[in-house]
Amino acid sequence: MGPNYRQFTIGVEEEYMVIDPETKDLTSHDQRIVTEGQKIIVDKVKAEMHQAVVEVGTDICRDVAEAHKDITTLRNTIKTIAGNIGLSVAASGTHPFTHWQNQLITEHVRYSQLIDELQEAARSNLIFGLHVHVGMENRDLAMHIANSARYFLPHVYALSTNSPFWEGRKTGYKSFRTKVFDKFPRTGLPEYFENIESYDRYVNLLVKTNCIDNAKKIWWDLRVHPFFNTVEFRICDIPMTIDETIAIAALFQAICAKLYKLRQSNMNFIIYQRALVMENKFRASRYGIDGMMIDFGKEQEVNTRVLINELLDFVDDVVDHLDSRWAIDYVKHMMEAGTGADRQLQVFEETGGDLKKVTAFIEDSFLL
Repeated sequence: MGPNYRQFTIGVEEEYMVIDPETKDLTSHDQRIVTEGQKIIVDKVKAEMHQAVVEVGTDICRDVAEAHKDITTLRNTIKTIAGNIGLSVAASGTHPFTHWQNQLITEHVRYSQLIDELQEAARSNLIFGLHVHVGMENRDLAMHIANSARYFLPHVYALSTNSPFWEGRKTGYKSFRTKVFDKFPRTGLPEYFENIESYDRYVNLLVKTNCIDNAKKIWWDLRVHPFFNTVEFRICDIPMTIDETIAIAALFQAICAKLYKLRQSNMNFIIYQRALVMENKFRASRYGIDGMMIDFGKEQEVNTRVLINELLDFVDDVVDHLDSRWAIDYVKHMMEAGTGADRQLQVFEETGGDLKKVTAFIEDSFLL
């Protein structure tokens, strides 16, 4: 019997900006999008801490084709609901010019507690991400794969970079979103955990000492999910388009499947120190796919696109088992066309720095 690739189900969560169609500013939807959404897509839409954010989540999908269908339906549904109440939606890791101080907070005890504890770090956390869950047979396997997958996070993150502006300023980063999120505790890349018991002991200690009340307050770039048998990838900006989201989800799924395949052959991908991988994460945040990353095996800088192509070669022998070659192949197009950040910056240059036009461009790309 060959490896069980069917275990690697996919769940995708996306966070969207709610926009005033006239001013292009972020605006509160006063939970109307969620209320209407509950009638059509029931449990797949929910509010977030800021009232200008709508979060959606797919079903547990057997493969990327199902995820593609689900995300397409979700984006179309949310856009239609928003349009019906005179609003619009778009997907970018940060809004190009809105100031967080002007945005309303959703009334909910969980958000009140978070703001009480984290103060301005929480209030200013007006960012939009993509979370991809990949199903696992058990939590032991999830921990093993999470440990090894950390190395590849910057490569995939570079492809997702889609937040070059913050509060009306060109930040110089392709993804400023993570810089905003870094103010939270328990963010960034996780440490290496020897086994799932070691991870559980860590979580239990934090709960026991009142650092957190549950493991969902661990906001790492990658985590073994506290309640489901999944590895949850949380590093990416929300991509501008559906096709980009699906390509990234497919890549995370393929990384998990490849690491599992190696384990089935009693092999393991080399574990690099968190401090080293953080260097590549910074480079991805700053330069997207246009910079250099470190190849730790060679101990030298390599063009980021070259390393992403090497990653595609690394997973190539599992993508047909996952029926995801069509989605993985889109990564090559992303490298040619540029990331969401590259396209935002291009519009910015072409319009003489008009951030309203940049926002309109993001809005127009939502269903692509």
